[in-house]
Amino acid sequence: MSARDAAAAVTAPTPSPRANPELLGHEGGEQALLAAARGGRLAHAWLITGPAGIGKATLAFRFARYILARESPGRQGSLLSAQSGEQAAPGDLPGSAAGLFVAPDHPAFRRVASGGHADLLTVERGFDERRDRLRREIVVDDVRSIGAFLGQTPAEGGWRIVVVDSADALNRNAANALLKVLEEPPDKALLLLISDTPGSLLPTIRSRCRRLALQPLAMDIVTTLLARYQPQLEEAERTAVAEIADGSIGRALALAGAGAAHLHRDIGRVFLSLPALDVAALHRLCDDVLKQKDEGFAVLAGLIRWWLAGLARHAAAGSAGRTGAEEAGARAGLDALAGAAPLDCWLQVWEKTERLLAVVDSANLDRKQVLLSIFLDIAATMRR
Repeated sequence: MSARDAAAAVTAPTPSPRANPELLGHEGGEQALLAAARGGRLAHAWLITGPAGIGKATLAFRFARYILARESPGRQGSLLSAQSGEQAAPGDLPGSAAGLFVAPDHPAFRRVASGGHADLLTVERGFDERRDRLRREIVVDDVRSIGAFLGQTPAEGGWRIVVVDSADALNRNAANALLKVLEEPPDKALLLLISDTPGSLLPTIRSRCRRLALQPLAMDIVTTLLARYQPQLEEAERTAVAEIADGSIGRALALAGAGAAHLHRDIGRVFLSLPALDVAALHRLCDDVLKQKDEGFAVLAGLIRWWLAGLARHAAAGSAGRTGAEEAGARAGLDALAGAAPLDCWLQVWEKTERLLAVVDSANLDRKQVLLSIFLDIAATMRR
């Protein structure tokens, strides 16, 4: 068994958003949804926004489970009967006396987790059988299913819920089709739209949804979840991965799986040695990374972006832009680096790097030469 296989053998399975009974770090968002539901003020459409990988979909399915559990056959009354103004007593929550928690052994939880609840529709990128992969976009046929779904009588006499994961993937025709649904929603219909980049959505879609903005997770929450799902990582590795994940457990898990903690350490040494660039060592680093092909290049490109964004922020904010977590980790040297050039120079380097990395594949550029060029440009900026 290889080292990688051995690591995978002790890695705890990560639950999918629809099957995850736990949500950490978003108590404010959870309470906002709960208050709207209990008060009979539930908007027919919610736009749940925030960086990728922080738990937006987990919250959406958590809320859907809560609503569906309240509407299960045999329950007396409804949490969401806005027409009658009825409100549930705090002690009458499914599975727990607080928050949106529904116990994993609840029938609604099991049906949502399996994708078999008749009153829940999930709209996401479909599978392209011709190309044998997921489509890059959500297409109009996927969205047309929403109208037919919402037009049916609820199977359990309550609400019908649609989760769009994610709205960012809607192509133009699909977005316009969704807009028609949002303009004339049927009674007791709830749409939960998930978005990493809400600014890219049609303004008319945004205007017809109530916005719920989630913030990145605190670093201690990311390290706690890493310890649970990647128990083979040493504490120093968890800290390093959590630092560069910028509050996203999804990003942290991807980075941990790609061995980014060690790469973060190595790339940090390169940055902290600037402008005295060791070209031979950089060649070796690039060669080692590119042996992993797409995965290795993507991780290294992400780390370069992370360092450059940090340099720009520190150049703009100075010592006021630091946090305790940054001081304890690899960012401790950012102040000295950021002070080597004015902010406009760092922004130019960052923008040039973003443009270059964006066209690597489409322009068929040599990846190693791109990486070397980026570091040579950074070193030259610092010397100037």
